[in-house]
Amino acid sequence: MSENRYVTEESLIRFQGFLQQEERSAGTIEKYMRDVKNFAAWIEDQSSVPSGFSCCEVTKNTAVRWKQYLLQSGRAPSTVNSMLAAVNTYFKFMCWQDLRIKAIRLQKSFFRSSDRELTKTEYEKLISAARRKGDEQLVLLMETICATGIRVSEVRYITREAAAKGRTQISLKGKLRTILIPGQLCRKLQKYARKKGIGSGELFLTTGGRRLDRRQIWAKMKALCGAAGVAREKVFPHNLRHLFARCFYRASRDISALANMLGHSSIETTRIYLVSTEDVYAKKIARLGLVQRTK
Repeated sequence: MSENRYVTEESLIRFQGFLQQEERSAGTIEKYMRDVKNFAAWIEDQSSVPSGFSCCEVTKNTAVRWKQYLLQSGRAPSTVNSMLAAVNTYFKFMCWQDLRIKAIRLQKSFFRSSDRELTKTEYEKLISAARRKGDEQLVLLMETICATGIRVSEVRYITREAAAKGRTQISLKGKLRTILIPGQLCRKLQKYARKKGIGSGELFLTTGGRRLDRRQIWAKMKALCGAAGVAREKVFPHNLRHLFARCFYRASRDISALANMLGHSSIETTRIYLVSTEDVYAKKIARLGLVQRTK
């Protein structure tokens, strides 16, 4: 390696611009920037003379040691891999390909933990809790995500015009797909728009007229857990998308159509959404009758 390599404020600004040009979602950009900054801060902490991370050289050795640190920190392997992916993307942007870190090889799981799967009954409890709270916007927001399967980052495409047409087009990651909005939901959305005086444009806005961001939606949903009697680890926007996927597949048994609706390039990604819980597999195994009953 002929040149010294450093993470600088200037390179981070350029990296953020690169991610925007790549049409990464706002959530992805935020996470990648946070992970790269955490990586740089860790390198600084390892330095005997802390003087700002822009003065701490990045080497293959430090990158590998950071990976080891993440593994020893108790983070889930999938979380570690997501952080490695962020830093590897930064390395690619900086043309530091020789510094790339190998991801952890994970054994593919054929079942999902029931501790994090949101059931339809639990979803209905969340809706009821939001309605009792008088939060009409949150009720509609959760129903919209769950009834259409959109990502939380795609909520901005739910507009007054979309509610009138019963469909909207979403442009994300260089792909364009059409989302159908159920008629009953359209009527609710249009009624809400009239009540709020929204003549056109996005429907889910703050009282100040700004777009609701991911963190605000996350926090509003988490605040329902106690009143709804649903475990906090099950309550987050993306789980509504998972519930839509499972309900749609049970009704249609068409994984190709589901992949199109979710905006997945690969059906293998869609299959992850359809993995059954441990309880379902346990019941199937019990029905095999391979263990004799005791008298």
